[in-house]
Amino acid sequence: MRWLLSAFALGALVAAGAADAQTRDVLFSPILTIDQDRLFEQTRAGADRAQALEAAAAELAAENRRIEAELATEERLLAETRESMPADEFAAAADAFDQKVQAIRAEQNRKAVAFGAQRDEVRQEFFAEVGDVLSSIVRERGAVIVLDLRDVFLSADQIDITEEAIERVNATLQPAEDGDGNQ
Repeated sequence: MRWLLSAFALGALVAAGAADAQTRDVLFSPILTIDQDRLFEQTRAGADRAQALEAAAAELAAENRRIEAELATEERLLAETRESMPADEFAAAADAFDQKVQAIRAEQNRKAVAFGAQRDEVRQEFFAEVGDVLSSIVRERGAVIVLDLRDVFLSADQIDITEEAIERVNATLQPAEDGDGNQ
């Protein structure tokens, strides 16, 4: 009889261990983590937006390189005329060039700040769209907070919901449309 009770207890422990192993992949924790960058970049809806932002950033960078090359050429030509110009004319031309450079720099900085604001707005819109999906994961897991993985020093892999969120967002949301109504 003792042997039968011991076998039953051992069987119960093995069964509990197997059940625990099955639920171990989904840890119920009040705190979850997510990699916001991965969610944005690896979902269809986010990747479309990320590509559009990358294209706009590349366009601004190309414009900056073109302007830089034009200004370098203009500066070189100005320096070459230094010997043939009266000092006061050269000083005035150099002053005008410096003011032009300062105005261009201010305009390009304004464009960079506007691009940063646009990037932040696009990301905020995306996360607002995926809020319901993330909320459902939080409710299902019994959590009360989701932290960005970058803000966490160390955590159990089981509380990272990034992969699950990517799958659910891809199943739920359509890719973003561009300004022409194309996906």
